[in-house]
Amino acid sequence: MHRRPGLSARLRLTLSYAGFLAVAGALLLAVVWMYLLRYVPDNSQGLLGTSPNRYLLVRTFAPAAAVAMVFLLVFGLVGGWILAGRMLAPLTTITAAARRAGKGSLSHRIRMEGRQDEFRELADTFDTMLEQLESHVAEQQRFAANASHELRTPLAVSRTLLDVARKDPTRDPDELIERLHAVNTRAIGLTEALLLLSRSDRGNFTRASVDLSLIAEEAAETLLPLAEHRRTTLDVTGGAARTSGSAELLLRMVTNLVQNAVVHNLPAGGTVTVHTEAHGDTSVLRVENTGRRLPPDLVPTLTEPFQRGTERVRTDEHAGVGLGLAIVHSIVRAHDGTLDLAPRPAGGLIVTVRLPGTP
Repeated sequence: MHRRPGLSARLRLTLSYAGFLAVAGALLLAVVWMYLLRYVPDNSQGLLGTSPNRYLLVRTFAPAAAVAMVFLLVFGLVGGWILAGRMLAPLTTITAAARRAGKGSLSHRIRMEGRQDEFRELADTFDTMLEQLESHVAEQQRFAANASHELRTPLAVSRTLLDVARKDPTRDPDELIERLHAVNTRAIGLTEALLLLSRSDRGNFTRASVDLSLIAEEAAETLLPLAEHRRTTLDVTGGAARTSGSAELLLRMVTNLVQNAVVHNLPAGGTVTVHTEAHGDTSVLRVENTGRRLPPDLVPTLTEPFQRGTERVRTDEHAGVGLGLAIVHSIVRAHDGTLDLAPRPAGGLIVTVRLPGTP
């Protein structure tokens, strides 16, 4: 943005210091002058014929007052320039760091030393902002690389299938169409998941009062055929838990959690429990399922985009794209909530979502 040149902050502070000192000195001299003239007679003989009169006092005091004012002005300018430089030195450091960040360097930190004051607080806040920006940029770069890789895979498979069909005209076209349909369906699902993840990250949705218990019942009703097909018991318990947010996004959040709990379960005889409750000003949704034991170091990575633990990767018709819990995490974050994942000692996972409650 183009701006007209103006006085620097240091020069403005210097002029302010010097002006304040000059005004204070002038007021002090004015007070002294008034009190002196008050007790000095205005006649030709003076007091008892020995003390000076007002005329002599003006002739002797005025030059000294002028010299004092000039000294105060010069002292104020020099001292103000030095003091302003010392006061603005931290701001110069912060400005240099901001310029480096504007050029794309997010790895540096100010780490300003000294006692806590406004400039140190600004520097610490700037360091925290740089740290968060660096983390977000790195996360977005990993996400873009993983998304490109995931999107490239179905396209490469489609090209391979078409090349094989072109080289072998006798190949069954129904089989080719079926495989292309499956690959295309997976690519569409991945694209829709990416769009939903982007939408929830931006947080540009209309908020309304939503009851998580009703959302949980709707998601369970939708996924009940899948649970019955996999011989898994699906239960919804608890009471009303109201929050403010997007009903569509919250339904997708609960659906992803319940679907993951059903798919990543025991081959038969597994259970999935969805529980909702209100704790004061917090609405809680908990999804618990049976399944294999999960390594503790694997659980924190499950919310990363495209991060699928080897024990949770599926090759059947319900194979995911690695965005289920990432979408859940993004939706929870967009609704100012928290997401906790904990492995069950007997196997499986406990997912707890806490959202701000509403009356």
